[in-house]
Amino acid sequence: MEPKNIFNIQTEQDFLDASLKTFRYQYENVEIYRKFVDFLNINPDEVNDVSKIPFLPIEMFKNHQILDKNVTTDLFFQSSGTTQMNLSKHFIANTDLYEESIYKSFEQFIGKPEDFIFLGLLPSYLEKQNSSLIYMVDYLMKKSAKPENGYFLYNHADLFNLLNQLQDKKVILFGVSFALLDFLDYCHSEHSEESLSILENLIVIETGGMKGRKEEMTKDELLKILQEGFKTDKIYSEYSMTELLSQAYSLGNNEYLCPNWMRIKIRNAEDPFSYEKEGRTGAINIIDLANTHSCSFIATQDLGKIIGDKFQVLGRIDHSDIRGCSLLVS
Repeated sequence: MEPKNIFNIQTEQDFLDASLKTFRYQYENVEIYRKFVDFLNINPDEVNDVSKIPFLPIEMFKNHQILDKNVTTDLFFQSSGTTQMNLSKHFIANTDLYEESIYKSFEQFIGKPEDFIFLGLLPSYLEKQNSSLIYMVDYLMKKSAKPENGYFLYNHADLFNLLNQLQDKKVILFGVSFALLDFLDYCHSEHSEESLSILENLIVIETGGMKGRKEEMTKDELLKILQEGFKTDKIYSEYSMTELLSQAYSLGNNEYLCPNWMRIKIRNAEDPFSYEKEGRTGAINIIDLANTHSCSFIATQDLGKIIGDKFQVLGRIDHSDIRGCSLLVS
């Protein structure tokens, strides 16, 4: 199985074929996944459709090393959270595959990274090690190779001044939700409405994550505040997590698109082996074929629904652990 073949997927049949090959490979080579499938008394030879593939509960990444027996690696990504929490670890055997996934997803939905200046307002992630989000933004900055690229913690004045110098350039601001709101609070308290016109040409990509830092609000409320604050009718969003090597992007309205090697299925929250029809809310299952050497079939604790060729993320299942990078309830 050649991992990079996933980037050649064009049709649903291509995706089905690749998914079944990946399932069989991971059943044979990822011990925890094989034990999980066997525990469910599922005969892998009878799995002939995506709907029959078992999805590994995402919590398994907290207590087990989910890794292909044919590879060794010391590199891992770790979920955000407090030191008292049991954090997920995703061991990464193929950084080239992850980087190609980052590049091709970004290019498919937004454009070539080389065309943009990247700024990161990601304080909670910069302050922790082993963040997949920081790895992603670092990689996009490296491909961009613009001297203005950089990160900001809480130095909002420096960020504002830099944006003032970059008014005529293509700039992307990746930001965790609470930090974007804090930055807007600074802008509106320290600068005139006229000077805030520098925010209009920004592409803002929010990455979720209030982390208890702000009053709870729905995703729609958050997007509305950001749209008004940044003087735009479109706030982009990125959806991924520690346990994934692919990213879905929303170009507005909390409606996400998957790259060709990633799919979302909505399972019934009460019955993990039945799936909801389009438009009905349930729990999100993710197929990420870039997870070649871990597990490509993950049952998350996020709620969502499918609308046409897009999906929405609507919050968290009740009583599930609060994920540091979780999106807001909507």
